[in-house]
Amino acid sequence: MKRIAIFIAMVMTTVLAVAQTLTASAPSHVAVGEQFRLSYTVNTQNVSDFRAGNIPSEFEVLIGPNRSMQSSYQMINGHTSSTSSITYTYIVAATKNGTFTIPAAYAVVDGKKITSKSLTIKVSGSVSGSGSSSRQNSDDGAEMRDAGSRISGSDLFIKVSANKKRVYEQEPILLTYKVYTLVQLTQLRGDMPDLKSFYTQEVDLPQQKSFSIETVNGRPYRTCTWSQYVMFPQTTGKLQIPSITFEGIVVQQNRNVDPFEAFFNGGSGYVEVKKKIVAPGIDIQVDPLPQRPATFSGGVGKFNISAQLDKTETKANDPIKLRVIVSGTGNLKLIKEPVLNLPKDFDKYEPKVTDQTKLTTAGLEGSKIYDILIVPRHQGQYDIPPVEFTYFDTATKRYETVKSEGFHLDVAKGSGSASVSDFSGQEDVDELNKDIRFIKTGDADQHLTNDFFFGSTAYWIIIAALVVVFITLFVIFRQRAIDNANVTKMRGKKANKVATKRLKLAARLMTDNKPNEFYDEVLRALWGYVGDKLNIPVAQLSHDNISQKLADRGVHQSIIDKFIGAIDECEFERYAPGDPKGNMSKVYDKAILAIEKIEEVMKKGSKKAATLVLLLLLAPMAAQAATKAEADSAYINGNYQEAIKGYEYMLKQGASAELYYNLGNAYYRTENITRAVLNYERALLLSPGDADIRFNLQLARSKTIDKIVPESEMFFVTWYRSLVNLMSVDGWGRMALVSLAIVIVLFLVYLFSARVWVQKLGFFGGIALLVVFVFSNFFAWQQRQQLLYRQGAIVIAPSVAVKSTPAQNGTDLFILHEGTKVVITDSSMKNWREVRLADGKKGWLESKKIEMI
Repeated sequence: MKRIAIFIAMVMTTVLAVAQTLTASAPSHVAVGEQFRLSYTVNTQNVSDFRAGNIPSEFEVLIGPNRSMQSSYQMINGHTSSTSSITYTYIVAATKNGTFTIPAAYAVVDGKKITSKSLTIKVSGSVSGSGSSSRQNSDDGAEMRDAGSRISGSDLFIKVSANKKRVYEQEPILLTYKVYTLVQLTQLRGDMPDLKSFYTQEVDLPQQKSFSIETVNGRPYRTCTWSQYVMFPQTTGKLQIPSITFEGIVVQQNRNVDPFEAFFNGGSGYVEVKKKIVAPGIDIQVDPLPQRPATFSGGVGKFNISAQLDKTETKANDPIKLRVIVSGTGNLKLIKEPVLNLPKDFDKYEPKVTDQTKLTTAGLEGSKIYDILIVPRHQGQYDIPPVEFTYFDTATKRYETVKSEGFHLDVAKGSGSASVSDFSGQEDVDELNKDIRFIKTGDADQHLTNDFFFGSTAYWIIIAALVVVFITLFVIFRQRAIDNANVTKMRGKKANKVATKRLKLAARLMTDNKPNEFYDEVLRALWGYVGDKLNIPVAQLSHDNISQKLADRGVHQSIIDKFIGAIDECEFERYAPGDPKGNMSKVYDKAILAIEKIEEVMKKGSKKAATLVLLLLLAPMAAQAATKAEADSAYINGNYQEAIKGYEYMLKQGASAELYYNLGNAYYRTENITRAVLNYERALLLSPGDADIRFNLQLARSKTIDKIVPESEMFFVTWYRSLVNLMSVDGWGRMALVSLAIVIVLFLVYLFSARVWVQKLGFFGGIALLVVFVFSNFFAWQQRQQLLYRQGAIVIAPSVAVKSTPAQNGTDLFILHEGTKVVITDSSMKNWREVRLADGKKGWLESKKIEMI
């Protein structure tokens, strides 16, 4: 029986293999522009490979191949049978009249190749341009069309624009590719070809495209800027930027999909259609530059030049670093090195070039820095002439020459030759070995910019409270000194101690089983305690008198009853028959309990209020901590832009040295040194004694362009500044409060101590800390004034010319670059600020070129 079953299975397998077919289907006649289905069906799902025949170019494949699987099951008289198949579908559009043949397709099934028949399709006539496909609008305005519907050139296209179509050689052009769509466009790919006539750089745009609505010919298109390029023409004449073919992917809705198939076989209600979009070319007329002067640098745009010498006094054979900075907007990457004319007997080495430019829609903006090592070989007085830079100004359409500052150099006699190679390389090695310190994790202390603890109402209340505490303690200690001579009050304060001693003696008598002596001692303890505590003479001790006095002291009646009951119990048990040992233990417990209850009432304090205040002071700012933790996590994971957004959002709620410091770190990691310096400076204002902030600020300043040597000042001025900057405003305020509190303690020690050396310590220590209190307030006031009336600012423009007068036509005094700190000395002129540098230079610059610290 088993052999028969195996034989039947083998026969069925052979029959199925023989029956496997590949069937092709398509309409025999279509019109030009009509879309139709081309499908291939294999009656099994064991397909390992499928290839359609070469579809003629007269047919445009809009979609495909889309693969779908079908399965069915039948049960007849208890026997189950199943069938399955795979269908490959293309959506094709005819583009030309004629008769065309689609060759046979093939598929590989169970290792065997099967083929379909070829198809012949006649194309004649045309269909209406509007078509009959249905459409629906998506939420964002784009149309969700049916699968297979035609996408015309008016449904999806790209416009190309240039901000200038007539330029000079090397003048930057901004080329923009803008997409217009009425359909659901999800992807678009296309690359600018390599153009020999242009130096091209692509502008960084957000990866996540944001569409807006723009009406063109009465139709609302979704549009966005897809790509932008800054192009510098290298040759003259009529140059063409060629057309670019983009490949887009459009999503359409498949209304014919079987829901059962979509759920079980991975089908979808949507299909993706590939669409080619041609962006047209554009012509640019490039004019040659006028007759070039001999000193022309190749720069086209708007530039300035400055120079810095690291020292003006040196020795022969000692190297000097001359820094030349060319800044502005234009073709900065293509300019030549400025020519440096040095006196005779000066050696010049190859410069180290630092490119600090960034691409903007106006071209390359920033600076190129040339660090040149020069070595004077003989002693003497030398003048280093200004460095000249000639460029073509696209605004004025003429050549302009700008000059740097000249320098006077005093060269003394040298002792020998210096190692230039060691000098030039060591600084770079040291710089590489440095890195900023880590961010500050945990909670941040946030407050409004002008909100300080020092000088606040709470600050003055605490000082007033300390003064009140001093007066109160003075009165208390003075009264204590008076009370030391008052025997009656001293007895009251020592009542508990005396009673405790007597009860201890009673406990020993109870252990020795001496009932008479025990009861006598307990009664003496009870009567003596209440007499001393309430200051009642022995002759006036009675049950009624004791009850009245205790009630006047706020003792509850139940406690009074327990105390009186303990006295009565003791007197009763003294003469009552029974178990002497058990009675003594009961009386002893009642006496102790009665005294403890009275002591609790008499010494009742304000622990609950103190606990409540402590909880309020320690209440955490949970929402802030969670938000800062998220920004810290983004920084740690290298998501610096997300960290920047988080820190800046929190800083809108209030200032914080920790947040400014962390924000500076995030900007430093993104190589935005200017914003890093600005935020480190703000952090330092709030926390001037923080070593981490100072270290990171110094490291960030070392990466700025301008190296400014501060003016010399008297040593005691430097010491004083360092002392003031040891702590923040509130740090000095807290120091003042702590000093005042200790002053109060020391003065009380001086007033009430019995020992002479302790009195001296209290007096002189109090005087010293009183001085600390005064100076702490003064330093805190100075720090507060610096924060309320800020004068520091940071240059945020790539370069700015400092003028002699607050006007554009003022004489250029010197050039400053981004990241440099200035001090504002005059804010009276609209849109202009007079500034002073650390080296004493002064001048005017536009207020929009700086940002306040």
